[in-house]
This record gives sequence, structure tokens and C-alpha cells, in this order.
Amino acid sequence: MKKLTLSTLVCLCCLAPTLPAKQASDAINPQIASTNLSKSLVKAKDFMVASANPYATQAGIDVLVKGGSAIDAAIAVQLTLGLVEPQSSGLGGGALLVYWDNKEKKLVALDGRETAPEKATADMFLDKEGKPLEFMDAVVGGKSVGTPGTVKLLENIHQKYGKLAWAELFQTPIELAEQGFKVTEHMAEQIASSAESLQKFPATKAYFFNEKNEPLPAGFVRNNPEYANTLKLLAKDGAKAFYEGEIAQDIVKTVNEAGVNAGILSLTDLAKYAVKEREVVCMEYSAHDVCGMGPPTSGGIAIGQILGILNHFDLAKTGYESTESWRLIGDATRLAFADRNRYLADSDFIKVPTTELLNPDYLEERSQALTAGEPLKSVAPGDPTNNPNLSKNFADDKALELPSTSHFVIVDKAGNVVSMTTTIENGFGSRLMTRGFLLNNELTDFSFVAEENGLPVANKIEPNKRPRSSMSPTIVLKNNTPVLAIGSPGGSNIISYTAKAIIGIVDWNMDVQQAVSMPHMVNRTGDYYLEKGTKAEEFKPKFEAMGYTVKVDNLNSGLHAIAIKPDGLEGGADPRRDGVVMGQ
Repeated sequence: MKKLTLSTLVCLCCLAPTLPAKQASDAINPQIASTNLSKSLVKAKDFMVASANPYATQAGIDVLVKGGSAIDAAIAVQLTLGLVEPQSSGLGGGALLVYWDNKEKKLVALDGRETAPEKATADMFLDKEGKPLEFMDAVVGGKSVGTPGTVKLLENIHQKYGKLAWAELFQTPIELAEQGFKVTEHMAEQIASSAESLQKFPATKAYFFNEKNEPLPAGFVRNNPEYANTLKLLAKDGAKAFYEGEIAQDIVKTVNEAGVNAGILSLTDLAKYAVKEREVVCMEYSAHDVCGMGPPTSGGIAIGQILGILNHFDLAKTGYESTESWRLIGDATRLAFADRNRYLADSDFIKVPTTELLNPDYLEERSQALTAGEPLKSVAPGDPTNNPNLSKNFADDKALELPSTSHFVIVDKAGNVVSMTTTIENGFGSRLMTRGFLLNNELTDFSFVAEENGLPVANKIEPNKRPRSSMSPTIVLKNNTPVLAIGSPGGSNIISYTAKAIIGIVDWNMDVQQAVSMPHMVNRTGDYYLEKGTKAEEFKPKFEAMGYTVKVDNLNSGLHAIAIKPDGLEGGADPRRDGVVMGQ
């Protein structure tokens, strides 16, 4: 098919130029604080950063200008995001990273996911009658807080791949926290929409509301001296300052003395936290190798399954505007989610049949369900192993994953590539704040029920276990060379957002900005969701004629991507959030 033009996609304009490094901590500079930065394809020769906020992207660029590595830049980006996009990620959460080590020519997957406390029990999110709590009733307060992993992950990757001094990477976010940053429209909207729950805790209320008890408006200059002081301690003493001593004590006190849903986190939980190297999982698709991370995230396997099923259809021929293409994508996603909900969990606790789920023969068999030319009436998990009863050994997990989280991608001058998804789970996490940062609510990513009809749920809560995730940090290779780094926030929709953007680039000849701006059409469980206010709505009568139930909704992704071309780099930032791409 012909290459899609921008008129086919979401409206795009021009991106502000890369700013001088000295402006990175200019808290009231309207150029970098503006939420109206438009999104068009950005090109660079040597290095590039794409993240969810201009301040964070600039912090990463500053590091690369100084000669830092992609990992050094990632640390600066994350520390800054924790300040300027606190509702999505930060020190109190966790992260997953897929990294291309260009010297060793290999991919590495590192797991900084949160863990359940030692005192966690299978019934902790059940009411007195033994029924699951309403999701938000479980989220708000200390009970939902898992042991944070982000800080330990940052230290771990710096020790392995950093070039600049650890403390040097903290300078820009410390200055920005002291001087203040401008609240973006997206952050202001998030505060307003969560106003009721944010007012439940004094520290959180004091930070996100003004002296008139109004949610902070866009343009408000917010400083965070407590966060600056926390960063100073981490810069001086490393992750030990977070997992032991006064910061750890304050985290545990905040969680366990919360006035709502007091938690069970302990100093021992923090002290023993460890980052884990995970299996890299890849699926060959249209002469590319699409690589992500194995469990505890479901993202790498689910995307691999979607693409593995679609290997048996010619999406390049049917094209973007064809309902047939979207029928295939949607129902392939449904099949992948059926397997995901049955089999995927922390592989340290459950034997996950990763190899079998990605077996090309199994996926070809699954693809046969899509050859009838009409929507699937129902889906069920398959039996990917030689054990025909495997699918009957577990019950399905119905855990919710609501849209939040953040994703960024970085390529440095040496050819190293970072794709990192970072989160505190729900927007504003548990709503608990200490030392200038919010604490996660990751324990609500577990199944609230441990079994159904006598069968265990793989993703049930257990002490020290990591909850299943949909985070999908992805690096795509061709001839064992990286050609794309991509990922997104968005709850369980992360898988769909990332997979369809890859399809847009590989099959439909989109550039990375077109791919991340492409209107969303998502089908995970049978209903087809179309992105409100976009050209996706034009598909509604077509899908309904095919027999789908169609719903129009806000589908708020945060895709960021960098394509590595023979003549340089091309970056795209999602127009649905505050993200921006910069490079040199």
C-alpha cells in the first residue's frame, strides 16, 4: 500500500528545537514548559531521547552532551520524571528495562518490578464476606504498596553500564526540584480527576493543591524541596540510602500508619529487595526480531504471540484502512490475552510455558481460528505444551490494570539503546506521599482472588512475589542490529498500543511519529474500542456491520519510539501526552 500521509493520522505540527543544556533547570522557561509542543518527526545524527515530559528529555540530552551513556541518560530522565510527572512513575515505584549493549552485541532485560511484602496474604484484598474489594477501595492507602524497585534498578544499571559519576546524574533534577517546574495541562487534568482521593492524606493534599484548596492548575510553578533532599541523599550514598536508614523508615511508617488501609511493608522487605535479570523473548515478524522481556511482565510474550499469529496473514497487503487488517489484529490480540490471563505470572513462583507459548507451530495452530473471515464468537486459552490438561490447571486472572505509567527510549552515540517502562501503577499510585515522592499501588496488579472453582490463579498474591504486568519495553532488531526502540504506558492496553505501532512501522511504511500518532483501535476481550475524537471513529459502522460491539472511549497511550536508520535517528512522541523528542 502507499505510505500514509499525515492527513490520515492525528493532526501534527512542528516540534520546538532542542534547547541548550543550560536551560534544563529553567523552571519558568515557557519554551520547555509548554504543553502545546507539537509532535512531528525528529531527526538526529548521533544521539536521541524521547520521554513523556520536556524537562525529562532535556535532562537526558544534557547527560549525552557531556559524554554520558544511554544508561546515564536514563537515570537522569527517570529522576526528572519522578518530579515533573509524579502521577505516573518515580522513586516509589518500579520499572522494566530492555537494553542493547552495542559493545557486546546483545540484549539484556532487567526487572525492577515491585514485590509483595513478607506479610502478604492471599485474602488481603477480600472483604469480610470473602468477596473482592472494589478496585479503588483497594488502591487508596497503605495496603496496596509493594516494595519499590526503581532506585535499586537505577543503581544496578549504572554499575554495569554507566560512564559519568553517579552523583553527577542527580544535578539537574535536584536543581529543578529546588527551583520549581511548570505543571502541564495533562498533569493538571490528572490532579483534578483524582482530587477526592488525593485529599485523603495531608502530605499529598498539601503538594497537589494550592492554598485555596484547589487542584494545581496548568502553569503553576511547583517546587519540591523534600524531593531535592531525597535526591541529595541518594546522590551521596546510593540506593542504600533508600532501602535502609531514614528514607526506608519513613516509607514504612507512611505505609503502615496510613489512615486508610494501613499496610504491611517492613524494613526487611526493603533491605532484601533485588533487581533480577530476566529472559529476553523475541518473535520473528516480517524479517524483524521483535524483542521484549519475559515474566513477570506479560508484555513480551503477548506481543510475540500477536505478531506470531499475524505472521500467517499479509497485513502489508490489506493495509491500514482495511477492516480486515483490524479484525485480524483484534482477534489475534484476544487469543494472546486468553493465554496471558491463564498462564502469565511471576516465573519465580509459577512455571510459565514461555517457549511453548511462542512456539511458531503453536501460533500457526492458533492462527487457524482467524481464517474464517469473521470475528471470533469466543476465545479460550490454548494448550501450548504436550500436556493437554495444562489450561485446566489454572483459573483465569481478572486483575485490572488501569492506564498510567510512563515510557522512554534513548540511543547514545556509541549505539547503545534503552527502552524502559516505569510506573507507580494507577495514576498517583496509593496516593501516599513521603519525602517528596508518591508510593505505588502495585499489589493491586495481583489477582484479588487466589482461586476459582478450586483452581489456583497463577497471578495470586504471595509473599515476595512480583505482580504480573503488561509493561512492554521493546527493541526490534534486523540482522541482529537494533532498528527500533518503542513502548508505552496504558495499563493492559500497553500490549495493543505497542504491537499496532510496530505493525504500522514494519507493514504499513509509517515513520515512527505516524505510528505513535495512529488512532487507537483495541480489542482485547471481544468489544472493539475506538479512540474518541480521531479517525478511528470512522470505523465504527464498519465494525458493527461485521458483528462487533463497538465502544468509543479515550485511549490515552504515551508511546515513544526511536528508529535507528543507516543515516541517523528518527524519533516520535505521543501527541496524547506531554512528551517530546530531542537529539543531536
